[in-house]
Amino acid sequence: MTDLTILWIFSPFLLGFLAYIFPHLSRSLSLLMAIASAAFAGSLFIRETPLTLQLLDQFGVQLLLDPLTAFFILTNALVTAAVVIYCWSGRKTAFFYTQLLMLHGSVNAAFACADFMSLYVALEVLSIAAFLLISYPRSDRSIWIGLRYLFVSNVAMLFYLVGTALVYQANHSFAFEGLQNAPLEAIALIFVGLLVKGGIFILGLWLPLTHSESESPVSALMSGVVVKAGVLPLVRCALLFEEVDPIVRLFGVSTALFGVFYAVLEKDTKRILAFHTISQIGFILAAPDVGGFYALSHGLVKAALFLIAGVLPSRNIKELQQQSMSTSVWIALAIASFSISGFPLLSGFGAKVLTMKNLLPWQVIGMNLAALGTAISFAKFIFLPHQQADSEQSPQQASFWVAMIVLLGGLVVANVAYYEAYTFENIAKPLLTIAGGWLAYLFIFQKLVVKLPRIFEQFEHLMGIMILSLVIIFGMTAV
Repeated sequence: MTDLTILWIFSPFLLGFLAYIFPHLSRSLSLLMAIASAAFAGSLFIRETPLTLQLLDQFGVQLLLDPLTAFFILTNALVTAAVVIYCWSGRKTAFFYTQLLMLHGSVNAAFACADFMSLYVALEVLSIAAFLLISYPRSDRSIWIGLRYLFVSNVAMLFYLVGTALVYQANHSFAFEGLQNAPLEAIALIFVGLLVKGGIFILGLWLPLTHSESESPVSALMSGVVVKAGVLPLVRCALLFEEVDPIVRLFGVSTALFGVFYAVLEKDTKRILAFHTISQIGFILAAPDVGGFYALSHGLVKAALFLIAGVLPSRNIKELQQQSMSTSVWIALAIASFSISGFPLLSGFGAKVLTMKNLLPWQVIGMNLAALGTAISFAKFIFLPHQQADSEQSPQQASFWVAMIVLLGGLVVANVAYYEAYTFENIAKPLLTIAGGWLAYLFIFQKLVVKLPRIFEQFEHLMGIMILSLVIIFGMTAV
């Protein structure tokens, strides 16, 4: 299993090299790698004990592969496969698929790492691949959005790297466990880096513009898997250290409420989805014990929603309310919206029930408000007009539907993972929350027009927020 794991980690980078040399194979190699990752994740689910690898002694790479890791790897595999299929009939070059494979490999590596230095390397490779995918259209706008993401990421990772050095100084090891004996400054510095990479709370304000202005397949990757590379290490730290768990849970509740507040008032479809990426990351952090299942459900549904947003006639909710979309597209949009709202028969239901059952008492009110806000936000999509389209499907539409089958089918299949959730009480509560959200939307928020300022999303303010957050987190860890 050790040799297979090492081969699995290095395969995306090798296949990326081959995809660039043999352009006609680029799509097939990308899809093959996604299938291989899904199979590897499946093997981790059935493995009786976690797989731990220690390479090159304490100076080297430490890997941890367990069911929690498997949820995240499976998310990466399914989202990558759906994006490859979605782009299959398009005009993406071999360079796009090469970077897609590099991104896939670096995300997998980040999920598997159990030491801070290896994680740093994986996150930096991830940032470069993400930057190249964001700026792929080569327009002035896309290049600036990509550079903005890269600058913010690099500054965050500088903080992270200093924190990693302090962990090593205290323990002569980069392992996650060393955080317990590290100085408080190390915890604060590492947390700032991971909070930025994960798009968490106010440190995630780089995310709405980046996700909304990227091409839809790239937005699906960024929201579905990339931000989770910064989330899983935080979940691991919460599970390892009792002192860290309340901090991570607090960030979870704060992030869930922060993201949903903006999403409820937003009128741009891709920005709604981007702010809900922030909010849903909060659900993962709010209950670290069950964060893997929620990460899978969110990755599938958010990738589907961003791909659907790419085929809508407009990004503006007001304009979409005045023109009908295809009924078939609306059905896909409704299924995804139902799942993220927590409707039964889809994995979002089980994920939300499982999360709510693993909350601490002080979290319950905040997370219920976040769930209500989610229902309000996605009522905007569910109540959009639609009609049967007359035109026949184009090849691009055919690939779109295959991608939807992968993602939405995954939501249905994953629903059986927590079949114990289907009790009367568990079913009634989400349905009442969804009904309350719909009523609030129809009678209040549908007509409400509030334009929130975007000043804090500006690059210079993102830097300031990062510094301020570092001071606040240091104060939290010192208490």
